[in-house]
Amino acid sequence: MNPPPVTTEPGPRLRQEGGRVPFDRRLGRAVQRVTAAALGPYQTAIVRIGFSLTWLLFLLRELPHRHELYGPDGPWSWEMGRQLIADNGAFTALMWSDGRLWFEIVYALAALSAALLLVGWRTRAVSVVFMVGVLSLQNRSVFVGDGGDNVIHLAAIYLVLTRCGQVWSLDARRAAREARDEAHGLPPRRDVVGPLLWTVLGGFLLAATAFVDVTGTAWLVVLLWVLWLAQALWWVVCRYAPGEPRTLLDVLANLAHNATLVVIMAEVCLIYATAGWYKIQGSRWQDGTALYYPLRLDYFTPWPALSDLLGSSSMTVMVLTYGTVLVQVAFPFALFNRRVKNVLLVAMMLEHAGIAVLLGLPLFSLAMISADAVFLPTAFLVWLGTRVGRGRDRLLSRLLGRPRDTVPEQRRTGGENAPRTLVG
Repeated sequence: MNPPPVTTEPGPRLRQEGGRVPFDRRLGRAVQRVTAAALGPYQTAIVRIGFSLTWLLFLLRELPHRHELYGPDGPWSWEMGRQLIADNGAFTALMWSDGRLWFEIVYALAALSAALLLVGWRTRAVSVVFMVGVLSLQNRSVFVGDGGDNVIHLAAIYLVLTRCGQVWSLDARRAAREARDEAHGLPPRRDVVGPLLWTVLGGFLLAATAFVDVTGTAWLVVLLWVLWLAQALWWVVCRYAPGEPRTLLDVLANLAHNATLVVIMAEVCLIYATAGWYKIQGSRWQDGTALYYPLRLDYFTPWPALSDLLGSSSMTVMVLTYGTVLVQVAFPFALFNRRVKNVLLVAMMLEHAGIAVLLGLPLFSLAMISADAVFLPTAFLVWLGTRVGRGRDRLLSRLLGRPRDTVPEQRRTGGENAPRTLVG
């Protein structure tokens, strides 16, 4: 018996609605999309890399001055910090003790977690340590930060709820190795590092619970317990019930990831929208002279000759001043058009690169570029990852003196099985 012929004509219901997909079907597709996969894997990976790199560079740059910024030698003493935290309820582990040794431990763990998050090693656990390190240091001395520190502060919380290690990470490499072992019929390798790491973190969490009165508000401690118990449930389900319970946990994790990704995008739009509209209200931005004054301040002129050359042209100053306002105000509305969005995105990244060079604020600019990266097109990020991978292979082949491994293009970019994306 021959199968019925396949037709591409719309069904009766579609013909009745003029060829449009019914609302319930579109809603079902949307629900399936946000629950079946963690969207924007390359965008969340580049955000993870960008913010962890920014924080690591900051900690390394301020290593000689760490005691004055956040430690016992700072003008904002431990007792003053304790009084402020008792009033605003912020979280910082540095309130557990005013000793120099404890400060060095917290600072070292903050730097180590940033380095591990950068390479994507055990991102679920390390992202929690990264968040605790950022909050502990920044909330210890709240008057030494700038706008870039505020963005890192929020991003550290968001990264905990994302699956930011799907690509460009050691976690992704380990998952690919496990998939190859399974495809070849090999038994799964026993994971000892993961449970041991979460056990150690559970011990620190017990200490944080004991010191909750001097650490700050209890909301973060409660959140950490929820994350720890969720990870314990994940481990138990993966080990003893890998069927439907594992699928349900995957759906919940995907929902949390996708919702957090939307929050990150909304935050970037809010930053630029509020900055642009506040600039419009300023008289210096209205007359086009706002950029001129920072170029004349010694504190913001690492290259005096370059600043003098740029500030001597009134037309250039006016164009850059008005262009900054225009780009920041227009960017949230440009998201409705992909091409316009990409053009303004490049303009904003070039603007921050100019701030890094002209005004001597490289870490602030890197933090903002990392936030902007959530809107980068997937095709560009895949191309960038391929180029970086090839450069890494060439470098390793020269250092080790052996031929470069030939990696198929589909494996480098993800090919047909590449993770789905939310932004384009």
